[in-house]
Amino acid sequence: MVSEKMVSDLDLKHFVRNESFSPVNCQASKVGRGQTPFFRLKLTKLKDYARVLAMKKSHVLLILLGLFFLAQDASAFWMWTPETNKWVNPKYSVKDTPKEQLDFAKGFYDSKQYPEAVRELKKLIKNYPKSRDAANAQYYIGRCYEDQGKLYSAFKEYQLVLDKYPFSEMSPEVIEREYKIGQKLMDNPNKGTILDAVAGEKYDIVKVFQTIIKNEPYGKYAAPSQYKIGLYLMGKGLTQEARDEFEKVINDYPESEWVKAAKYQIATADSKRSTKAQYDQKVTGSAVDEFKNFVKEYPDAELTQVAKDQIQELRDKEAENNFVVAEFYEKQKNYSAAKLYYEGIVTDYKDSKWAIKALRKVRDLGDKVDKVDKFDKIENHASKGKK
Repeated sequence: MVSEKMVSDLDLKHFVRNESFSPVNCQASKVGRGQTPFFRLKLTKLKDYARVLAMKKSHVLLILLGLFFLAQDASAFWMWTPETNKWVNPKYSVKDTPKEQLDFAKGFYDSKQYPEAVRELKKLIKNYPKSRDAANAQYYIGRCYEDQGKLYSAFKEYQLVLDKYPFSEMSPEVIEREYKIGQKLMDNPNKGTILDAVAGEKYDIVKVFQTIIKNEPYGKYAAPSQYKIGLYLMGKGLTQEARDEFEKVINDYPESEWVKAAKYQIATADSKRSTKAQYDQKVTGSAVDEFKNFVKEYPDAELTQVAKDQIQELRDKEAENNFVVAEFYEKQKNYSAAKLYYEGIVTDYKDSKWAIKALRKVRDLGDKVDKVDKFDKIENHASKGKK
């Protein structure tokens, strides 16, 4: 902000001594002959230098503080190494050989410092990707997650060993660990919930076992993985889908020890599909046949007695179904058809609890059937006479 004053040459020295001004802003005004010249002075407003100095001091202080903390941070991560004659940052540096780096990382793993171990193992993979120890490093990353109970994360890290290093000597152990992880995921009822999704542990158990089968289609864990898929689906109430998976065990691995269990589960699946009495008992009949075949093929198996109990239960269902059909005909006053069904229960399902009920019905319907038959004969005779 500039103020202007008109002064004469006589007062100029006074302003020079007592005012702050810039000579370049001093301009002589035009005057006539015999008049005293005047100067137009543009005077600059005095600055508050105390305030300016205080601000400069605060800026300097902030800069010094920043440099101090930067120096502290730098000294924590950077160090001078006489061997290389360079500044190095231990956080990003790597050992001279992959074996040294692996041993260094395993030291963290052995002391259960898993984040540090994972960091050092990843540095090995990044800096020595073609090294033989790279596969081992990837394997130990999986171990770090597995030891922490992060099963699905561990599974994914193990799978990278097989995907990136298919000829690694670690492959058999990796597949075994993947299978055991799949079993643990099936046995843990708390997994696969919304909480796991938030925590990044959302997974599909079926895909886990499918991946194991894909890794080694005819390996040691292929047949049991296929069986586990069916068992998992059975537990979810998907009986038809489960039955299809058990069929794959029988078809794809006919010599496997898991075939026997798969056959039993197929019969169980059919049994669960026929939980209610219904007019069409094809599913129930199929389940009975499956259990009978199992008992015949594996007479000494532990599940044989269970299979026999299942057969009896299913036969009771078949008898119940026939009883329901007989009752339907009875309500329709078709006593002859009802009696035939009741008699069939007495004859074919003697060991069923429905046999006694059916026998009582046969006796009750005896007179009604005789009366109906007598009435039908009279009606037929009458109709012939009219003709």
